[in-house]
Amino acid sequence: MAEIHPDHTFIPTLRDNLNNPNHLSTWEGFKLAYQAAKINTVPNFDGLLALEHLPHVQFLDHQVEAAERVIHQMNGRAILADEVGLGKTLEAGLILKEYMIRGIARKILILTPASLVNQWVQELNEKFYIQAASPRKKQAAWSDWDVTVTSIDMAKREAHRQEILSIPYDFIIIDEAHKLKNHQTKNYQFVQELKKTYCLLLTATPIQNKLSDLFNLVSILKPGYLGNLTDFKKKYRYEANKQGNIEHIHSLVGKMMIRNRRKDTGLDDSKRIVVNERLKFTEEEQNMYQELELLKSDHPSFTWLTLAKELCSSREACYMSLNQMRQQSNEKEMTVYSKFIEQLQQLPHHVKAKRMIELISETNEKFIVFTEYRATQFYLQWYLQKHGISSVPFSGKFNKSKRDWMKQLFKNQAQVLIATEAGGEGINLQFCHHMINYDLPWNPMRLEQRIGRIHRFGQEHDVKIYNFAIENTIEDHIMKMLYEKIEMFKNAVGDLDHILEHIPGGSFDKQIQTILDQSESKGEIDIKLNNLVSYVEHSISERRETS
Repeated sequence: MAEIHPDHTFIPTLRDNLNNPNHLSTWEGFKLAYQAAKINTVPNFDGLLALEHLPHVQFLDHQVEAAERVIHQMNGRAILADEVGLGKTLEAGLILKEYMIRGIARKILILTPASLVNQWVQELNEKFYIQAASPRKKQAAWSDWDVTVTSIDMAKREAHRQEILSIPYDFIIIDEAHKLKNHQTKNYQFVQELKKTYCLLLTATPIQNKLSDLFNLVSILKPGYLGNLTDFKKKYRYEANKQGNIEHIHSLVGKMMIRNRRKDTGLDDSKRIVVNERLKFTEEEQNMYQELELLKSDHPSFTWLTLAKELCSSREACYMSLNQMRQQSNEKEMTVYSKFIEQLQQLPHHVKAKRMIELISETNEKFIVFTEYRATQFYLQWYLQKHGISSVPFSGKFNKSKRDWMKQLFKNQAQVLIATEAGGEGINLQFCHHMINYDLPWNPMRLEQRIGRIHRFGQEHDVKIYNFAIENTIEDHIMKMLYEKIEMFKNAVGDLDHILEHIPGGSFDKQIQTILDQSESKGEIDIKLNNLVSYVEHSISERRETS
């Protein structure tokens, strides 16, 4: 049993201090102590203390309102789903700073794609005065860092996984969170296992293809909030058209997600000018395309679709697939593929590449060119160089240092940046206002992410976007049916997320793929795509009537 010993020095010490106040403190010392006590006193949660600490950052109204909602109404667990370019990173930084100032968050983990790690560290240090670190491969002492920025791939490695999972984090931020849409992936399961009190998920596309994408994101923040996945799918897949169901799920999700749209923020100073350019194959290219179509009757549809799409991009992209198929084929097929490869080698420079040179040569300004194929990326870089135009490639396969270097080269020296789909994610290029979509993606959300690289907060010029498609090809069908008839560009992401909620039969991409796979003629493709478009248009008009 512990013994209690009285403190006989307490009364004499107190009397001495009262009789000799200088022993207690000087006036200057008292003022400093008072200020320190005032700073450490946490008032109620009305307003944001962080704004006084960040006078150099000009936050917009919607960003401050988002931070207040997350803190006051959502208990620090939310999906920040503003449209591309509206400042989700600033919102997240403001929320984090607020929790740190109030002494509520000390141990913080920020998970981003590898390409964005340095960008996050820089923003936290320079804008928010938050000392963030990015541990390297050989550093295992994750607990030594209060604010850590890393990629999910790095964090889940065997060398780090258990240590990170053992740390009770006060605050976790996950950028590009749409990558966690599949609950069966190791990344999703790793994030679910993390110990976290507060958590922010950042994504401009909370729904990429289907409503279950959103279900999985919400389940990271609040497991069970939307029930179980089986019941959720059953209810909303077959009854998605019932307005009551749609309103109900929007109401539920609205308690955990903030989505600001550009049109509602008053930030539409820069216009989005879209030019759809239909280009004609040369006679040789057209003959090659028609011969590839003949493969459809004797080969899997995947083969035909892949080669047709690649030929619309570049002979180099088509060659890579044909050569691989030839190496894996039997003797009869080898003859067919060899013949195609021989024809490819005789083709002139691609009509798209020629048009790209014309556009870039008309101005001395910077362009970003998006392609879906690395082979096309290499070809375009060579072709630009041949015409005296400086360019740099940008790919998701580059390491962090190389990505940062390429971005700086583009900003300070090169006129053109050629990006693949993976490479374009998360890069902010407001200093550029011309974009060429050399290849059009089938999922309009991916297109919106591309455009958001340059049409974002801080853009001082009107943004001009050129979309290339080859006449009378798969690309042409996609452009006519999707991007023009539904006016995807005008609707932008604000309506696209709701459009995709209403697509029957699952993934938007898969619906188009199925139509192309199972159609016997161009006429049949047109009819089926028209049906899909009509369904979407009806969903849009219904939504607008009720909003």
